[in-house]
Amino acid sequence: MGGKRFGVLLCAEESDYVKKKYGGYFGVFVKMLAEEGETWDVYRVSNCEFPDDDEIGNYDGFVITGSCSDAHGNDVWICKLLNLLRKLDSMKKKVLGICFGHQILGRALGGKVGRAISGWDIGVTTVHLSSSSKLFASLKMPNLLSVIECHRDEVWELPPRVEVMAWSEKTGIEMFRHGDHMMGIQGHPEYTKDILLHLVDRLVQRKYIMDSYADEVKANVEASEPEREAWKKLCISFLKGRL
Repeated sequence: MGGKRFGVLLCAEESDYVKKKYGGYFGVFVKMLAEEGETWDVYRVSNCEFPDDDEIGNYDGFVITGSCSDAHGNDVWICKLLNLLRKLDSMKKKVLGICFGHQILGRALGGKVGRAISGWDIGVTTVHLSSSSKLFASLKMPNLLSVIECHRDEVWELPPRVEVMAWSEKTGIEMFRHGDHMMGIQGHPEYTKDILLHLVDRLVQRKYIMDSYADEVKANVEASEPEREAWKKLCISFLKGRL
């Protein structure tokens, strides 16, 4: 029998830079999460490329990526993704949602998402981890962890029975967990500082953010370091049921 099999639900529009240097965001996630003997597939869901219903059962888990799209939107692919996530929930499949993935997962479970009240959050952010979470206790995680962030939407409210696991100064729901099988992280554990700085330049070019804010972000990134290894351990342990 082969090893475990995972699918990346790719929601992002990738730049040529990220494709060439990192093999796209699929390559970024594979580098962070994949281990020997595993099979990793990619579905470009933002192009309406989804796994068939009879394929879903072959997977041990899925990762939902970030996106420039709004998780509170109703594009055809977003509605299809919501349906897939509800199906995966009913099957108790492992699902890890990152940034947009965190927001769309929260929405699929019955939560509310929308524009962040505090506006854009870009840079290296300190996140407060809940001391009551059994997941953090079993991994001996610290109370504070720094992570790269790049978002202007957020999960406003979660449904009952969904545990809020972390928060920050700007964002009330930085992490959540639904049962033992679904987890959302608002930050980007997979990003390097190089990826973030490239993205900041793209946001300026597209006039999403002002030059002055971009300069603030770059100064913050230069002075801070995300704790990528701790996040990697957390993501792998959750996705592969090692808790």
